[in-house]
Amino acid sequence: MSLYLGVDTSNYTTSVALCDDDGRVVLNSKKLLPVAKGERGLRQSQVLFFHTKELPNLLSSLRKFEPPAAVGVSAFPRDVKGSYMPCFLAGLSAASAIASALNVPLFPNSHQRGHIRAALYSSGRDDLVGKRYAAFHVSGGTTEMLFCDGDKIEAIGGTRDLNAGQAIDRAGVLLGLRFPCGSSLSELAEYGVLPEKPKISVDGTYCNFSGLENKVIGFVGASVPKEDVAAYVIEFVKMTLDKLCENLRGIYPDIPVICAGGVCSNRVIAAHLSSKYGASFAEPEFSSDNAAGCALLVSDWYNGEGFW
Repeated sequence: MSLYLGVDTSNYTTSVALCDDDGRVVLNSKKLLPVAKGERGLRQSQVLFFHTKELPNLLSSLRKFEPPAAVGVSAFPRDVKGSYMPCFLAGLSAASAIASALNVPLFPNSHQRGHIRAALYSSGRDDLVGKRYAAFHVSGGTTEMLFCDGDKIEAIGGTRDLNAGQAIDRAGVLLGLRFPCGSSLSELAEYGVLPEKPKISVDGTYCNFSGLENKVIGFVGASVPKEDVAAYVIEFVKMTLDKLCENLRGIYPDIPVICAGGVCSNRVIAAHLSSKYGASFAEPEFSSDNAAGCALLVSDWYNGEGFW
């Protein structure tokens, strides 16, 4: 039984994963990068430093397994020309060194492609590999609606300003939460009551989130309870994704919908879109940044399915 290694060094998570010939993830190890309280992120120089420091620790977990037959890695953010972020150089460097030392193939892919593949796996929709479906990639770095067909990915919608995860994190920091704020803001929102019904901004398959940040600033200035502000933020994002899904189905009535990215790990959002549109969601472990998709993509190729 062959094993395939995946490596991902995103903006805020270092991760390594292994999967086997049967497409089962047997290791999914990751470490969130540290962000000081009150800060809204990290500089790329800091990200590279933390990845370089953490990768040897995570890779040491591979010692109890057989050497991988191939290595997959997130080498760039998205499947578009010119897509680049320095953070992925850390993973690409480590993966390249491992592949060279073991004399095995190296398969670079986009971080986004890995996210979607991990979501297919975790949501039980491996049957869509190589097929036609729509994917929402909603995170701190990306908010896009994607049309996936075979090995092709095309953006057909998304945000025109802030990403959903950015808006959530900025709101969380304003409420005194520690970055990244998604989990803690979601927990806080469970105890809140909406101060007012959100007025979202959606035009076809495109949306805006900058208005959400402005509303939060106003709520904080008016001393609205933190839990109520948090509830408003989650409801705003849920309503926006709901409208985008509705408009998507107006174009492609029966297309399967897959949701990936850290924002999609919110249980309120996932439950709503699953119930209303039959959307498939990954478990939180595979929704947030992880290397499992990189490993699964290599397994797909070795099993004759190509890069889906």
